Amino acid sequence: MLVKTYGSAVHGIKATTITIEVSVGQGINFFLVGLPDNAVKESQQRIMSALETNGYKFPKKRIVINMAPADIRKEGSAYDLPLAIGIMAASEQITSDNLHEYVIMGELSLDGLIQPIKGVLPIAIQAREDGFKGFIVPKQNAREAAVVNNLEVYGVEHIKEVVDFFNGSSNLKPTVVNTREEFFAHANSYDVDFSDVKGQENVKRALEVAAAGGHNIIMIGPPGAGKTMLAKRIPTIIPPLTLREALETTKIHSVAGKIDRNTSLMTRRPFRSPHHTISDVALVGGGQFPQPGEISLAHNGVLFLDELPEFKRSVLEVMRQPLEDRVITISRAKFTVEYPASFMLVASMNPCPCGYYNHPEKECVCSIGEVQRYLNRISGPLLDRIDIHIEVIPVPFEKLSSGPPAESSTEIRARVVKARQIQEERFIEWSNVHCNAQMNSKLIRQFCVLDEAGTALLKTAMERLNLSARAYDRILKVSRTIADLEGSDKIMPQHVAEAIQYRSLDRENWAG
Repeated sequence: MLVKTYGSAVHGIKATTITIEVSVGQGINFFLVGLPDNAVKESQQRIMSALETNGYKFPKKRIVINMAPADIRKEGSAYDLPLAIGIMAASEQITSDNLHEYVIMGELSLDGLIQPIKGVLPIAIQAREDGFKGFIVPKQNAREAAVVNNLEVYGVEHIKEVVDFFNGSSNLKPTVVNTREEFFAHANSYDVDFSDVKGQENVKRALEVAAAGGHNIIMIGPPGAGKTMLAKRIPTIIPPLTLREALETTKIHSVAGKIDRNTSLMTRRPFRSPHHTISDVALVGGGQFPQPGEISLAHNGVLFLDELPEFKRSVLEVMRQPLEDRVITISRAKFTVEYPASFMLVASMNPCPCGYYNHPEKECVCSIGEVQRYLNRISGPLLDRIDIHIEVIPVPFEKLSSGPPAESSTEIRARVVKARQIQEERFIEWSNVHCNAQMNSKLIRQFCVLDEAGTALLKTAMERLNLSARAYDRILKVSRTIADLEGSDKIMPQHVAEAIQYRSLDRENWAG
């Protein structure tokens, strides 16, 4: 007897429906074809044990299973459940009348329990697009899949529940998630707030400007000055995720298996902070079967690189193209996978190996050559993609122990959101540009026009401070953002003056 069940294969953040054809006939052998990997081939032993442990029969006949399309590689143990159900239906232990209405995925334990899998959200989206009525998944993944509307999602814990469901001897209760209600209920819940930070008003201002324009930023300061503390609070002032962004972000984390089992939809912007020992593949993604890296997991959020000069040069250099294109393409001999990577880069570093160069109280023990070599670990092309450089000075005891309460993240975010709305309206004709940081040279010439006073100020600054030529466009972009924060249509001289302050590392004499 020939029976078809349906599963799904995930490549990148997109899924492809897989038709599993099971034929049981005369003979005695087991054939599994259709480009399965070792984990799929090993499913035979798991299925045999799960069926026999629960009183079902594994047919002692010739079983041929084809996984179509046969030219797409099938990876992982998530096909155990659809294979098992197909074998039971082909051997007439299950009624197969409505198998064609469901996508089935899940890993089987030897006792028949169903284990969670990766990539459930892309599979659910594809199942709905292909017109399936329902999706049967491990119970731990049910809430994640239930985000997709117009699709019945059934979370199951044991293979017996699935068998009884198709035989009509019991009903499964669909998992229901009110996506919008859940999204808006948790959209603004953060454990940290800018009101926790004492002092550092100039740095908070720089971070506000960076958040308002989507600019990359680097903080330079001695140990203990508060760089990491400030960076962790940046997601609290970036505009909240839209529902579309939340779904896109959740898909990436679903494919990587990073979704909490009690979470249905990511409602907060991601904050990724990899250690400086990370490899280039772990950062940008890849591997034999390409998985998303940290830059994709930070999509629509913040990628924080603490102690930037300590990262390997090769690791930092592979970020240059994704920072420009906001997408990472991973190519292999037979296929290409594309992951989105639109993130805000936030970096921090000490000014020198000992950490105390330019410190107001402690003396630096490094030579000028050592300081310069330390800074040179960051290449010019990478620094060219960072719009704002800000020096972080330690907060004196008086400000730490007393002083008025600091401004909250909610107040700062309100200004940032207003500035972002201005930018959305400005770039409405350009689908791939959403904020000032994404402007190209043509848009800079169009929207960053200076008056005579502003032009003269910028010219003087570049000459006196020995600013490099690459700082010119960055200053104009940041000036545009500062003007947006003030609600000004024109870039005024004071906006240019503030933007010039944010180019510390471009000064040729910064390290002596």
